[in-house]
Amino acid sequence: MARTPFQPRFEDLPDRLPIFPLPEVLLLPGALLPLNVFERRYLNLVLDALKQGRLMGIVQTMVPAAAPSEIKDDAAVYRVGCAGRITRFQEADDGRLVIAVRGLVRFVIAEEIGLRNGYRVIRPDFALYRRDLDAADAEECNIDRTRLLAGLKAFFEQQCIEADWTAIERTPDARLVTALAMVCPFDSAEKQALMECPDTGVRAKLMIGFVEQAIRDEFGDAAHH
Repeated sequence: MARTPFQPRFEDLPDRLPIFPLPEVLLLPGALLPLNVFERRYLNLVLDALKQGRLMGIVQTMVPAAAPSEIKDDAAVYRVGCAGRITRFQEADDGRLVIAVRGLVRFVIAEEIGLRNGYRVIRPDFALYRRDLDAADAEECNIDRTRLLAGLKAFFEQQCIEADWTAIERTPDARLVTALAMVCPFDSAEKQALMECPDTGVRAKLMIGFVEQAIRDEFGDAAHH
């Protein structure tokens, strides 16, 4: 996967970044996250980002919330998030912005600067994750695909999730692991552990552990009834 002309170089990354805290939502490098934006603070964030390089950070809240609108301005967030670039946006007639954010590079929150136009701004430290910007590296990984898919089939059945297995089996390893980390119904701590994995191979092993544990837990509960 070649670097696009829209992808920033490491030295061009900003020293300030607006963040969009979301409950149990991940953005990972290379992935696309669609968002419906309707709250005034986040409309401001998107409109300001569109004028300034289109970059924004997606971070998970530490406490689940029913909706982003319930997240307070001082809600605790995990220290590692992912900066993404707004690649598509469309105004809806009802006052929403429908956007898509492409994950670029993870960051550690070095410092929270405060509010600007209602949204939170941080000073990001990208140093630990600079390899995320190497798009070619993202395609190279070594995973136990057979074990992952076997675990997923049982996990999806347990969770009553329907899946297009033909499409899943055709998806390359790195893209599959990234997509699954974002869409699978893991809890926020599990999702954050997947977010902070050093590479896709480690992420795949951790995901296999999560799905197999969920299946074991179900059978363990059944055995006690």
